[in-house]
Amino acid sequence: MSELLDAARDAVDAAFAPYSDYAVGAALRTADGSVYTGCNIEIANYSNSLHAEEVALGSAVRDGHREFDRIAVSSAAEDGVTPCGMCRQSLAEFCDESFVVVCEGEDGPVEYELGELLPETITREMVER
Repeated sequence: MSELLDAARDAVDAAFAPYSDYAVGAALRTADGSVYTGCNIEIANYSNSLHAEEVALGSAVRDGHREFDRIAVSSAAEDGVTPCGMCRQSLAEFCDESFVVVCEGEDGPVEYELGELLPETITREMVER
């Protein structure tokens, strides 16, 4: 777990956050053990901004990965940031409710399950009805 969180912390350094000054990094581990990192990229209109989790997920999916076992998220503030609702839903497209989300707590790493962070997720099965 610490290696994945370390990768997320390293990704914070690449963030482009000139408007909020809130840098975030994420490290996503695939089922085969590959790690993809991402950082937030802010755009002046905010709605076009990319979140660190989205960047990591997009890179992994681009390379053909569809199965993931955990993600770590960190911010420059080290304030326990968790993925936002939009990122939780994006992760839920590929991961079940037991998918592990690691964040930095005040007393060290904290683990959540995606289902705990996003109960009653909109699923592919719901859309395909």
